[in-house]
Amino acid sequence: MNALTSRLDTWLGRFTMYRLIFWVLLVLVVYSMVLNALGWLTFGLPEMVVHLLLCLGVTYVSNRLLGLVFGLRPHSESSLITGLLLYFLFWPSLATTDMAGVALACVMASVSKYALAFRGRHIFNPAAAGAFITGLTGLNIATWWAATPAMLWLLLPGVALVLHRTRKKLMALVFLVVATSIISTELVSRGMTLGQGLWQPLAQRPLLFFAGFMLVEPLTLPPRRWQQLGLAAVVGIVFAVPYNLGVVANSPELALLFGNLLAFLMGQRGRVQLIFRGSRALTPATTEFTFEPARPVRFSPGQFMELNLPHSGFDGKGRRRVFSISSAPDAPEITFGVGTTEPLSPAKRALSALRPGDSISATAVGGDFLLPRDAAKPVLLIAAGIGITPFLSHLASNHSGRDIVLLYLAPGREELAGVEQLRASGAKVIARLADGSTPPEFMVDAGTARIDSTRLAELVPDIRDRAVYVSGSPANVLALRATARTAGAAQVHVDSFAGY
Repeated sequence: MNALTSRLDTWLGRFTMYRLIFWVLLVLVVYSMVLNALGWLTFGLPEMVVHLLLCLGVTYVSNRLLGLVFGLRPHSESSLITGLLLYFLFWPSLATTDMAGVALACVMASVSKYALAFRGRHIFNPAAAGAFITGLTGLNIATWWAATPAMLWLLLPGVALVLHRTRKKLMALVFLVVATSIISTELVSRGMTLGQGLWQPLAQRPLLFFAGFMLVEPLTLPPRRWQQLGLAAVVGIVFAVPYNLGVVANSPELALLFGNLLAFLMGQRGRVQLIFRGSRALTPATTEFTFEPARPVRFSPGQFMELNLPHSGFDGKGRRRVFSISSAPDAPEITFGVGTTEPLSPAKRALSALRPGDSISATAVGGDFLLPRDAAKPVLLIAAGIGITPFLSHLASNHSGRDIVLLYLAPGREELAGVEQLRASGAKVIARLADGSTPPEFMVDAGTARIDSTRLAELVPDIRDRAVYVSGSPANVLALRATARTAGAAQVHVDSFAGY
């Protein structure tokens, strides 16, 4: 099972979240047309094709034009995803009024990215904003027709794939449990059986589509996991509880917009300009990039930052990349340790091509790879290769003198990054160097043997008393987490983020 998960993670790692959602939605579009041809849907194929072209065309063109008006480079992939979402939100129709309403929703979705934004970052989910505004005009109303039993055969695996890639399965589960419980209770009270009361909200209401493609949209989420889980519960309540305030009534789009507003108030608000100051080689395969933020950035040791790296090359991953921060929160500059082995991706080439004084934008800060609040709690940090990056931030911020053991796995001595920072941290550092080279004198030499559970327990006899943190590639994290648990670790935290 671990091997299968590792292979899935490796394959999914080739795509950003945006690219994955785009392809999943596109597959669902094709599937919906196949269902229509088989008679499972009754829109009419011409209506569906025209509806698709209208959603994609108007959203794409309006986004490009608004980018010119506001002097910003539009994110074409994002606009196409918005168009595909609106395809599933509005009923396919060739009626003039209906098509005008869909076109308005597409334009308003694009407008929301620029007009309803703060410091370059949009506040509301564009598709939900466009649907809500259009509903107020009376031209058209979102029906969320993707909530059809026949669509479940591909919708369910598609949503599962997206949630696995984005690491938001628990957030979606909280939303689904809260919303389904409320809706099912109401349906059972009206005379449905329990089975019918559970089936109806999942198969005939847009809970799954909402959770997989709308709720977890990255730019409208709060930065911390506990905030995301709380938000999911609140949105689930607003989604499921019926109400009518005269001007507005409960709808999926209104529930999401309410959640977006709460998330905006919780997190780092808006885009931050980062001025490039320089770079230096940490190892032959790793480079540290240093930036000065144009305004203070709130983050905690172990968190990551999303950087917008415009480039002309195409690698299927878009312009945004997520990197762990290696500097301390009280440092005047922000640093990132980045793997820079050849061949470099187009985005990393763009990063490497920066010159002092150039600026890029950071669009999000987040992550929960944080040490325990109790400074008396001892910890074990296990870093595999580039996984040392977030631990450098942890160690640079260890002003309380916490008991820290770091197990550092690297190919050889020259591949040890941040040696001077590690020396100055006061932490006990254990190095396992695969090539048999001798680590620096302040490190404990763990030899060249593979670190299995028995060897780990020998190196860290009190592992049961320590909170364990593992960072590295997905495959290494998966293996080392299992090793730590077998060795007796009660708590194992892993560094994982979407990488969109």
